[in-house]
Amino acid sequence: MSTNNLPVLAVDLGGTKILGTLVDNEKITYSYLTPTMASGGPETVIRRICDVIDHILSQNGRSLSQIHSISIAAAGGIDTKKGIVTLSPSLPGWHNIPLVDIVRKNFDTKVYIIHDANASALGELCYGAGKGARNMVYMTVSTGVGGGIIIDGKEYEGASGAAGEIGHMTIDVNGPKCNCGNTGCLEMLASGTAMAREAIRRINAGEKTSLTSMVSGETDAISAREIGAAASQGDALAGSVIKQAATYLGIGMVNLVNIFNPEMIVVGGGVSNLGEMLLSPARELVKQRAFPISAGAVQIIRAQLGEDSGVIGAAVKAKQKN
Repeated sequence: MSTNNLPVLAVDLGGTKILGTLVDNEKITYSYLTPTMASGGPETVIRRICDVIDHILSQNGRSLSQIHSISIAAAGGIDTKKGIVTLSPSLPGWHNIPLVDIVRKNFDTKVYIIHDANASALGELCYGAGKGARNMVYMTVSTGVGGGIIIDGKEYEGASGAAGEIGHMTIDVNGPKCNCGNTGCLEMLASGTAMAREAIRRINAGEKTSLTSMVSGETDAISAREIGAAASQGDALAGSVIKQAATYLGIGMVNLVNIFNPEMIVVGGGVSNLGEMLLSPARELVKQRAFPISAGAVQIIRAQLGEDSGVIGAAVKAKQKN
């Protein structure tokens, strides 16, 4: 049997959870989720990654010869050529960690690594909403804002593997300070965290909203999910918060459309569940502000693969490397 016909053991390494899967083309045949325990540092997290891999192999009765490879999608700065996590804000203590070499020494098989947003972009391109596109931008809008860029059918990594940090383009030069050190980043204005922060600020300033009763007065519990639910019931404050975030998101999309002239912008992440409440105002802004020839060429649509996009994309990357 050609190894290319074997499933990939794909791992999505996040700041709070590790998702391990067996991926057979676009199908996930087995998955296992466990906490990352990132505060324990690199040694703890790497041990947990290896435990996830061992668990998947044992639970599926597979040896290493019965998988194509191990492919890891990870957040942060990723040097895919050297297999190094150069820096990851969601993983404390991760500086120039040679993750590929470490995992390869433990399992003696082919191991690959890819930036998690690039993995999601590849997953959506090959098996999701972006199927058939050649030039596409993937945006993930959740706790933060990230992205992956597809140019001529291939992910664009940039000179040092750090391309696609869409959430850190400056939208408001006088805006709030971002964790990256910049001010007015898209992430600080259009993420789920930004929406919750704005809703809480307005409640504390005395504005009335059903959000307060939805969280039993515990305003710190407000998230984009509650804001969306309140807005769908006609709550004015919630609707206004979403409209503001959608406007900032749309400004970011205008920049992407003008720079990359993509066929599609595919929007994933938990906040994309707001659907047209978020996407419709953003589309309208692109129509109004982007170069007409580029605005007319782009579709702005929701992702289809959900949380599976990263592991599916990691598997795609591994098969491309074969």
